[in-house]
Amino acid sequence: MIFVAGSANLDFVVRAAHIPAPGETVLGRDFQTFAGGKGANQAVASARAGAMTTHMLLALGNDAHAAPLEQSLSAAGVCCHIVRDSVQATGTAFICVADDADNAITVAPGANQSLRDSDLPPPSGFSHLLLQLETPLPTVTAYARAAREQGVSVVLNAAPAQVLSPDVLALIDVLIVNKGELAVLAQHPGSIAECLARIDVPCVVVTLGDRGCCARSGTSLWTEPAFAVTSVDSTGAGDTFCGVLVAALSLGNSLVQALRQASAAAALACTRAGAQASIPTHGELTHFLAAQPVATLAQITALNRYCGFDS
Repeated sequence: MIFVAGSANLDFVVRAAHIPAPGETVLGRDFQTFAGGKGANQAVASARAGAMTTHMLLALGNDAHAAPLEQSLSAAGVCCHIVRDSVQATGTAFICVADDADNAITVAPGANQSLRDSDLPPPSGFSHLLLQLETPLPTVTAYARAAREQGVSVVLNAAPAQVLSPDVLALIDVLIVNKGELAVLAQHPGSIAECLARIDVPCVVVTLGDRGCCARSGTSLWTEPAFAVTSVDSTGAGDTFCGVLVAALSLGNSLVQALRQASAAAALACTRAGAQASIPTHGELTHFLAAQPVATLAQITALNRYCGFDS
């Protein structure tokens, strides 16, 4: 079983030709609301695409925005442990999605900031605790420490990016970041390989958008080229990756197998609008993977070179 502790937001999404530059006003088109938030997205991905029994600790306001979040988690089969904040509103995110599927996101954390150390149920009986940084860092740190004491593997998606102390990193078994977040954590402008060497965590996974992903476990390095899809909306793709990766590891898959499954799920999520709404089912993921060719030597070589693994 997997336990996710983190954020839940109601996403307000506008589609537009491009993302506004500073000071620019862009006339948008379609407007929709979707269930989102890094923690909730990852919990849904674990339960739905990863087919893993998943529990989640989250905080919601006492308002109308909470209902669609609870409904989405319940529909995915996530067992929720809800902290109800009577003062702060449910977290929200304001998202502009461009025609090229890129996005810009601003989050108003609201009730997500009210999670406290004492809110975490005993984590014993779970294989992994999955955390993010949309909730207070002291709370995240306390949860990681509690899981470690129970022998539960701690996975941190270090997003949004921020510098983390060696004491925090020492509590992490698996770190998941994108390229920008990796550079912030490493505090180094060099290659991906150079940044990975500066982070003292047993396993680090780096998502690379439409290039694919890479990982370092101990001294071993791996790359997984991206799957070719027509992207509609990349919102939630990284969270889908995180949830499915942890589910695959919990089921006993190797890191290489988990990277492939997570990459495929993230690719499928890009073909649909919304965060949780875009996450594929386990059946869809299995069908998609069965139809995909193995990455070519040329693809792997190119990605290794991009990551600085060939030097």
